[in-house]
Amino acid sequence: MKNSFGSLFSFTTWGESHGPSIGVVIDGCPAGLELHESDFVPAMKRRRPGNPGTSSRKENDIVQILSGVYKGKTTGTPLSLQILNTDVDSSPYENSERLYRPGHSQYTYEKKFGIVDPNGGGRSSARETACRVAAGVVAEKFLANQNIFTLAYLSSLGSLTLPHYLKISPELIHKIHTSPFYSPLPNEKIQEILTSLHDDSDSLGGVISFITSPIHDFLGEPLFGKVHALLASALMSIPAAKGFEIGKGFASAQMRGSQYTDPFVMEGENITLKSNNCGGTLGGITIGVPIEGRIAFKPTSSIKRPCATVTKTKKETTYRTPQTGRHDPCVAIRAVPVVEAMINLVLADLVLYQRCSKL
Repeated sequence: MKNSFGSLFSFTTWGESHGPSIGVVIDGCPAGLELHESDFVPAMKRRRPGNPGTSSRKENDIVQILSGVYKGKTTGTPLSLQILNTDVDSSPYENSERLYRPGHSQYTYEKKFGIVDPNGGGRSSARETACRVAAGVVAEKFLANQNIFTLAYLSSLGSLTLPHYLKISPELIHKIHTSPFYSPLPNEKIQEILTSLHDDSDSLGGVISFITSPIHDFLGEPLFGKVHALLASALMSIPAAKGFEIGKGFASAQMRGSQYTDPFVMEGENITLKSNNCGGTLGGITIGVPIEGRIAFKPTSSIKRPCATVTKTKKETTYRTPQTGRHDPCVAIRAVPVVEAMINLVLADLVLYQRCSKL
């Protein structure tokens, strides 16, 4: 099982959804970065369950620094972080010992490894993403020294859709960070959709858009370390992620070259792009404009409706998520800080690579 991501700035997550704790070990974080346990609170609060429209599981998600920090600064040694699981209820998963939950990884994990922890999804649970968000906080602090900033937001939920990317501004940041759904879409409309899902015992997918500050350092490692390729790998590893695009993405397949190509123009003494259909990269290298992209999330399969399945003795039956089960009606909402974290982790890795690219 591959539990690590990154090359120079890398991290390894560990733990299961219903185990005593989960955590992450970060390797390659430069020494001298100021870091305190309080730095993790805002990001962990955004991701943790219990907020409107999310799972009712209530976790404090307090990050404990176990190693790699001395007197408030990173030492350059492995940085180990731990998060306790304090609100575990495995009773809704008792039937999972005899049958396979439709739409979940339980079947494939069991067939591949011969054994699987079904409680709360075990290792494949979105609970693991708390570790990614914690690691992303460290990457974000490192990137702040490089003047690199990332913003993600829920841009599509059901019939509510933003047709284009938004530009980073203090007003947009405030609106997203004060929205319980991390979205510039109308909060009351989102709540109406979530209430309808609850009443129908159903779930819904969503789309998250992301944008970075302009990146002038020409990050990216062709041919197989292209920025958008690494972002795709990172973001598609998030549970429930099913689609990724950069810039115009799939829409570019219907465009002509005369429509798609971004002209070079002068902005003062700097060369830049007149448009950003490419999404901020050429040849897999950043070009001094924001990186823009989207990622699609499927509706969760954990719904309180009957669905056909089979038992482990190969008998057809039906499965319904128990009424006591605690699941998100739309996983895309809590995935917003996870998307930001994974982007920051990729960019932190590429910044370190850039320092090795030439004399």
